[in-house]
Amino acid sequence: MSGENLLTDNPELYEQQFPDPGHVAARFVDDVVRRFADRTVAGPRLLDVGCGTGRDAGHLATLGYTATGLDTSVPMLTYARHRHPRVRFVRADLRAFELTERFDVVTCLDSALLYCHRNADLTAFLQRCHRHLRPGGLLLAEMRNGAFFLGNTELLDGARTRTVTWRGLTYTSRTRLWIDHREQLLRRERVWTWPACPEPLVQTSAWRLLFPAELRHLLDTAGFDVVALFDSPGPRTDPPWHPGAVLSRVLSGDRLHLVARRRNDAT
Repeated sequence: MSGENLLTDNPELYEQQFPDPGHVAARFVDDVVRRFADRTVAGPRLLDVGCGTGRDAGHLATLGYTATGLDTSVPMLTYARHRHPRVRFVRADLRAFELTERFDVVTCLDSALLYCHRNADLTAFLQRCHRHLRPGGLLLAEMRNGAFFLGNTELLDGARTRTVTWRGLTYTSRTRLWIDHREQLLRRERVWTWPACPEPLVQTSAWRLLFPAELRHLLDTAGFDVVALFDSPGPRTDPPWHPGAVLSRVLSGDRLHLVARRRNDAT
């Protein structure tokens, strides 16, 4: 069992830990694209950045998208290629990917954007998206909402424990979150235990906390017009997205959903 990152090194365990049997995330993407696309495109070309197990790109392919998935994890990509043969998968860093074609849609879900901790990383990612989208193409990102933490501590109060069973073993994770104010990061420590585990496996990660006004400025500077910014509903909100849902623009929820349109190079 690899310990570098228990979930990303073991994609089947990842999908057990974070199931989506109804393909809510992919159906949410399709709904948002239909609402905000500037024109109807047969078989729209979609790039899913941070695609993980390929679950979302794979389902979007069944809905008629010409889908490409991009990730850095070899185990995830190996699993994705086996499970979703209709999707092309590419190994690349989200700050430096270079593909030959342009897309109608770029997606970046489940806070993958927030692994860009520095302003230079965020700028590089948005430049990559701008370069790979056709004029009028959409960038759709889903992430934690930095503004939520201005008045809420519920995600920071204590640790959260959950269990998942995979291949006959029960894995227990104990997760705590805290804010690194100096670096503007939400840090996470997750401690794993399972039968015959010689000692607890401690893994840490962090997300950049972005605020709505900050995000609008970054997008404008990178050559995008923000056409929608809403906190709910989404694939990871409670209640989750459903067809025809009204988009809330209060922006006080713990998730933030961005839809931005790439401006024409001449404007």
